[in-house]
Amino acid sequence: MTQIDQGWGEGPSERYETLAAQFRPLFAEIATGALDRELNRKLPEGEIARLKAARFGALRIPEVEGGFGASVPELVNLLIELSASDSNITQALRGHFGFVEDVIGKAPGPDRARWTERLSRGEIAGNAWTEIGNARQGGFSTKVSEVGGRHVVDGQKFYTTGSLFADWINVGVAGLDGEGSTVQVRRDDPGVEVIDDWDGFGQILTASGTTRFVGAEVDPADIVADDDQFRYGAAFYQIVHLATLAGIGRVLSQEVAAAVAARVRNYTNAAGPRSSQDPQVLQVVGRIRSNAYTASAIVLQVSRSIERAYQAHFGGDDAAEERANAIAELETSQALTVVTDLILEASTIAFDALGASSTRKPLGLDRHWRNARTLSSHNPRIYKDRIVGDFAVNGTPPPYQWRIGLAG
Repeated sequence: MTQIDQGWGEGPSERYETLAAQFRPLFAEIATGALDRELNRKLPEGEIARLKAARFGALRIPEVEGGFGASVPELVNLLIELSASDSNITQALRGHFGFVEDVIGKAPGPDRARWTERLSRGEIAGNAWTEIGNARQGGFSTKVSEVGGRHVVDGQKFYTTGSLFADWINVGVAGLDGEGSTVQVRRDDPGVEVIDDWDGFGQILTASGTTRFVGAEVDPADIVADDDQFRYGAAFYQIVHLATLAGIGRVLSQEVAAAVAARVRNYTNAAGPRSSQDPQVLQVVGRIRSNAYTASAIVLQVSRSIERAYQAHFGGDDAAEERANAIAELETSQALTVVTDLILEASTIAFDALGASSTRKPLGLDRHWRNARTLSSHNPRIYKDRIVGDFAVNGTPPPYQWRIGLAG
């Protein structure tokens, strides 16, 4: 059944249904075990392994380099579908797709080819950027040094989402000159320890905890200055969150609708003999689905701005690229509070369509609010309306990158 037939609207391209058909059976398989994994805290290692085997992580690699050549809107729509199956998995792959985006922005040459070959084989990258405690905004305590003719990484990170499942870890470091850089370290290097100690109440299966690096070796060719990273990174990483939220909205609407259809117990003051015939209950179900539909439509629209930023990178016009990057960040910021509000509302009012029994843990309906609330807490959504307003009133472009830590 196509996306249009399901009432979720037209896909992002004429070929989208053909592209999606390659992965939908796997998404359906992932969905069947999602609740059990959530209730019993089973990490989705097998599910991610099957996505790797299907080369899902190579979606954005051009076809001539062994990938699927997906556009940003095609990728984002597929991430919405994957998130409807298990939002933990999309979150676990977020760092990977950001790394891929950086790779495909590189000029042709050995550096690009080394990575496109790996990624096209199905290898994936995790993320290790954030430092906690007394870490400062302006730099990293994790660093690269030269020891005995080898370049090694030492330090500790948190929020290392997806690294436990990865082949490579993309690490933010202080380079040999002390400046901000990024490196790639093999996940199976003996100097790497990934610890599943993420204790958040949502997105509990993303392995977003600690990674330690003790003399982990890095290829000098993989030490890249911060300034050389793709400029629309903040917008790209954020739209993966928004796609994940939209997918949560879809699966929530499906689960609530199925629960209402199956419900036979009812209240004496209800407006119909069964919940499935109660107009007030149907109104709640409709609101949830409409919120999910609207969120998906907004996210797909924003994804087009990020595709334009990607295309502008190759246009040879620095000013045009700068404008495209700024607009991509602006559109993402404009969408962020609206999309999160839509899904947080949907995951709250879902219980109004059902009885108190819907709060029982074995049903797992609470996971949708917990996951949505956790996703919308990762990045500073409270600042987005101010940033948008500053652009509207004063023409101030939105900031591209931001970090968390002690000021100064």
